[in-house]
Amino acid sequence: MNFLAHIYLSGNNELLTIGNFMADGIRGQVLNSFPAEVQKGIILHRFIDSYTDAHPIFRQSTKRLHPVYHHYSGVIVDIIYDHFLARNWRKYHDEPLQDFTQQFYQLLRDNYSLLTEKTKNMMPYMIQQDWLGSYATTTGIAEILRQMDGRTKQKSGMTNAVKELMAFYTDFESEFTLFFEDVRAFVKDKKRTL
Repeated sequence: MNFLAHIYLSGNNELLTIGNFMADGIRGQVLNSFPAEVQKGIILHRFIDSYTDAHPIFRQSTKRLHPVYHHYSGVIVDIIYDHFLARNWRKYHDEPLQDFTQQFYQLLRDNYSLLTEKTKNMMPYMIQQDWLGSYATTTGIAEILRQMDGRTKQKSGMTNAVKELMAFYTDFESEFTLFFEDVRAFVKDKKRTL
């Protein structure tokens, strides 16, 4: 799951949402430097990632991409799944996607002192380019994949993955729909034990 799904799955707990959003890159003892609810969000993020990577439907999606994109397949499917969450947003949330994303960007601004340096550096670009809102279109996904490819110095070839998205659009959407029901139930249960 990518940014939008992690934020959505956090629910209404603001500090847990921040932790879940910025968890990548937080290791070891650094975890203890955050408030308890942010720590829970970081831990939840790790549970979601482990669950996702092992899920047979997610693996089915990555298998389709693996011959071309190898170990980047999972990252690409994370982004593709965020596309389907954004595209079908009304099915999962009463609030319009635009309102939801703007509230999240404001949450980051309001809690700036809690953010990691990586998150602080990324935040202006994310907000200015409205990454979360852009997931709803294939053009937006193509741009996200292009940016991700740039971070790998074009080694991943992710820029081209929009071709597979378009070629297998219905398959990916069906897989996302089934997987997302499972991960929502998993997270609901996991949040009770955090």
